[in-house]
Amino acid sequence: MAAMALALAAAVPAGWAAREVARVYWEEGSPSLVAVTGGALVMFGWAAASTPPGVVLALSLGLGWTLLTLAIVDARALRLPDKLTLPLLVAGLAAALALPGAPFVDHLAGAAAGYGVLAAIGWGYWRLRGQEGLGLGDAKLLAAAGAWLGWRALPSVLIIACLLALAWIAIRAAVAGRASLRRQIAFGAPLCLAIWLVWLHGPLIG
Repeated sequence: MAAMALALAAAVPAGWAAREVARVYWEEGSPSLVAVTGGALVMFGWAAASTPPGVVLALSLGLGWTLLTLAIVDARALRLPDKLTLPLLVAGLAAALALPGAPFVDHLAGAAAGYGVLAAIGWGYWRLRGQEGLGLGDAKLLAAAGAWLGWRALPSVLIIACLLALAWIAIRAAVAGRASLRRQIAFGAPLCLAIWLVWLHGPLIG
């Protein structure tokens, strides 16, 4: 039963991610095939080098492929599809049930806290500025992070994601000029990389 739950945890979001990649190619214009293929190869190699073979590696590959797809879609379209974030959340809880480690309640609390924190920040920004600054897709993605990693890892995920986002903004400003600072940034992309880093290498403070 545990093996079946783990297999589904790896396969379901990864299957949805494959469909979403195909949809992006057909409906929104093709991203660089070299970039997508290279990113997938790097991610698979990274996972293979960082995790033991077997179930954990299979979970890592499913998680990594889904996060890569989410990052691509968000960078191109500034959205994080529910068809990816919600199965990823459920898969994280299924993995938490089957894998040894932190109690399941920590992962359940992580899912709730992840959604609540970013949803509250987004609501506060909207109240102050009268416009959306952080979408609920980001909140659902952080909820998925909490489901996979547990609530204790969420501060590390947010710190890493914010540092990556600031680096992205700085590089974009250096390349495209200060006018680029007025453009929205796809926060889901650095958030995906932060989740991946913490999944493979643990939180900043163990």
